[in-house]
Amino acid sequence: MSREVAMLGEQMALQEKVEEICAKYNRKESLLIQILLEIQDELNWLPKEALLRLSAQLQIPLKRIYEVATFYKVFSLILRGRNLVKVCTGTACHVRKAPVMISRVTQLLGINPGETSSDLRFTLETVGCLGCCALGPVVAINDEYYSNPTTSKLEKLFNECQ
Repeated sequence: MSREVAMLGEQMALQEKVEEICAKYNRKESLLIQILLEIQDELNWLPKEALLRLSAQLQIPLKRIYEVATFYKVFSLILRGRNLVKVCTGTACHVRKAPVMISRVTQLLGINPGETSSDLRFTLETVGCLGCCALGPVVAINDEYYSNPTTSKLEKLFNECQ
């Protein structure tokens, strides 16, 4: 019974958070992307329950929200880890051994690109470009960028992540 109560409490907190964010943006459909970004910043992903509440708050079809959320790569409809690790695979990084960097990160985290660790500590993604080509290969950990980090540097950085 206490598990059910806890889940109900989490649901109510999620709904309140979505309502608070929608109110901040005056429930304007034209600000949907910004609202989705803020919801994701708060929850680290876009769960179905949040999108249902958003649909009700903005009075727009859930289908419209899914169209936007699936169009932009920045949005995640699957649960992500607390720490988002991105490895750039753009041309400049690729020629500077990005595949080797991916292999290093994969080995250290024990997950492949597109996966989340079972303890929800890390999610690993590859991205087409992080916009800092001269620094390649680049690894971003929670939006902090690292230029060609060594294996020991990566290990230290990962150990510092909660």
